[in-house]
Amino acid sequence: MAVPKRRTSKARKRKRRTHFKTKAKAAQACPRCGDPKLPHRVCPTCGYYKDTEVVQVETEF
Repeated sequence: MAVPKRRTSKARKRKRRTHFKTKAKAAQACPRCGDPKLPHRVCPTCGYYKDTEVVQVETEF
């Protein structure tokens, strides 16, 4: 089994991890209402997915 001869310094470890970044979530405009939503998900504003109403959204006035 391979065992490191010397301890990896904090600087070397952090230099290696500079490329481990989270990606921004891709948001699309809903074709029905225009609000941003995640792809392949029901729109939280209007409740539609692929031109069919899936969830009835109640609005408070």
